[in-house]
Amino acid sequence: MTTPRPHANPATARSVLILGAGHIGQAIALLLSEAGGYRVQVADRNLPALQRVQALAGVATVHVPDAAALEASIAGRHAVLNALPFHQAVSVATLCARLGVHYFDLTEDVASTQAIRALAEGARSVLMPQCGLAPGFIGIVGNDLAGRLDNAQTLHLRVGALPRFPQGALRYCLTWSTEGLINEYCNPCEVIVQGQRTRVPALGGLESVLIDGVEYEAFSTSGGLGTLPQTWEGRLQQLDYKTIRYPGHHAAMRLLLHELRLGERRALLHELLEGAVAATKQDVIVILASARGLRGGQLVQESYAARILGRRLRGQQLSAIQQTTAAGICTALDLVFSGRLPQAGFVQQEQIALADLLANRFGRVYDVEGAPG
Repeated sequence: MTTPRPHANPATARSVLILGAGHIGQAIALLLSEAGGYRVQVADRNLPALQRVQALAGVATVHVPDAAALEASIAGRHAVLNALPFHQAVSVATLCARLGVHYFDLTEDVASTQAIRALAEGARSVLMPQCGLAPGFIGIVGNDLAGRLDNAQTLHLRVGALPRFPQGALRYCLTWSTEGLINEYCNPCEVIVQGQRTRVPALGGLESVLIDGVEYEAFSTSGGLGTLPQTWEGRLQQLDYKTIRYPGHHAAMRLLLHELRLGERRALLHELLEGAVAATKQDVIVILASARGLRGGQLVQESYAARILGRRLRGQQLSAIQQTTAAGICTALDLVFSGRLPQAGFVQQEQIALADLLANRFGRVYDVEGAPG
């Protein structure tokens, strides 16, 4: 175990536990320790992963080999930032709710978010899932765009985490959690159609997207909207979220998931992708969000577009997906502790004001040309 870097007065700094020493956990630890104001510790059951994050971020670590050790590591903290796989979200949130510890996560899993919402009734602490890029930032910017109109009619949200140098028929490299990727490609997708919430199949709604002269394709994937469908049901005529990829990716994934039926054998699909598709930190985040509706009796459109690359921090290369995902959850943490968000119960991403996010020391990564003024 190491001692945290002395960026903050230990007597006043908030004690934050990051669960998960993988790529995103490392990025969160780097951002928080560099910015200061928190006493940061990273917990994981994987000792080599803890040693890596300890060396990279210079933060304290704790080994949690079992449930008892996990509970002991959470007790007494001000907040837990969960960067573990999505299927561990509910169990960790349950512990945090019982112990009165603020809880934040990155899950795209709809069922997990619904379970955490139920846990939050009467909770003494904040339970705030979906604090990453999509779900997360995209819901915040989408809510802001639609809210700028007198009568919002449609809201289309498009996000891609793409390799800058794609190879092979998939035209893809692994940039984040393979488990999460498969979950998004296989589970049904919430949308609003004619004012009503409904579900559509993943990989449906294929379309061509042109951004700054570059052609992409986009198709429906699960979880990216977060809680926006509940928030805007009955007010928007149409709301959808699609993942951006390079042309050709969709056809290859349909072959794997549907024709070869690997969507029914997720463990095998995970093994194949991990064994055959290279990982990369040379990635780019592409975002396009557009709301259309009436303002002053005229049909208008409000949009946000961004192309975000990674950066170096303390000599370490953060990929674009690491940077944007970590920025989202760190911003949520800052805004709760600064009193800009509720102090207990379930907190939705769209409760974050876009202006607050863009002004935040972490959220400013999204303050690019094309951000709403």
